[in-house]
Amino acid sequence: MMRYVEAARPKTLPAAAAPVLLGSAMAYGDGAFHALSALLALLAAMSIQVATNFHNDVADFEKGADGPDRLGPRRLVAAGLITPTAMRRAVYVALAAAVAFGAWLMWRGGWPIVVVGAASIASALAYTGGTRSLAYLGIADLFVLVFFGPVAVAGTHFVQALTFSPVAAVAGLGPGLLSMAILLVNNIRDVAEDRAAGKRTLVVRLGRERGIRLYGLCLAGAFLVPILLVLSGAAPPLVLLTLAAAPLASAPWRLLRGADPATPRSLNPLLGRTAGLLVAYCLLFSVGYLA
Repeated sequence: MMRYVEAARPKTLPAAAAPVLLGSAMAYGDGAFHALSALLALLAAMSIQVATNFHNDVADFEKGADGPDRLGPRRLVAAGLITPTAMRRAVYVALAAAVAFGAWLMWRGGWPIVVVGAASIASALAYTGGTRSLAYLGIADLFVLVFFGPVAVAGTHFVQALTFSPVAAVAGLGPGLLSMAILLVNNIRDVAEDRAAGKRTLVVRLGRERGIRLYGLCLAGAFLVPILLVLSGAAPPLVLLTLAAAPLASAPWRLLRGADPATPRSLNPLLGRTAGLLVAYCLLFSVGYLA
């Protein structure tokens, strides 16, 4: 069982949970909070994230992108600790859990939530699966931005308020950009491995230095979102409390810029720091919106 817990990569779950919590906070602030829907949205999002991690584990192994000596956290199929068949069964179990948690949400929210749920599951499987997977085509970053950002925040708000909130969708760009930054760190670290395996990530296509600059743009763009929402009058001024998380971005940015390409493993701690920044961002945004 502990092997599957490791394969689920618990440290990645904040990226799935934080935007859902933000969407719920915005629903509460708008007088539309629905506790059961909020809880089920959180569980469904985390189940899809676990299914994605399981699927990446086996798919990257089968495509030769992961081996026993990979630079990042250990992959269980590549390490020979879980068979490909067993890992695929785990993918189906996690997806079944997501559908079970989402059944009430689809009934409550109707066809928009059915579409969002189906698209989320399809993206999870297409991330590294198939002959033209998102990660191998270099477009996974866009899907991370959209599904971990506006879709997660506005979708969570929708299943509670039962109306679409443009403000929630725009607010979702913040966590979406920070989630994209997490993926960029992973791909900057693995750029040489991915290039050798034919995995044409966005960093492989752009180059390591441009990938680093894009990481910085993602951080800056995330903090621009609350400023624009407040200046436009769409969000209360206290949403600017989100900017208190900005100092947490400076250390990861300096670490990434100063990292030696010859020691890519030195970037592993940056994944956790960027995830921590995402959580802090969403919490501060939520507090500011509710205050």
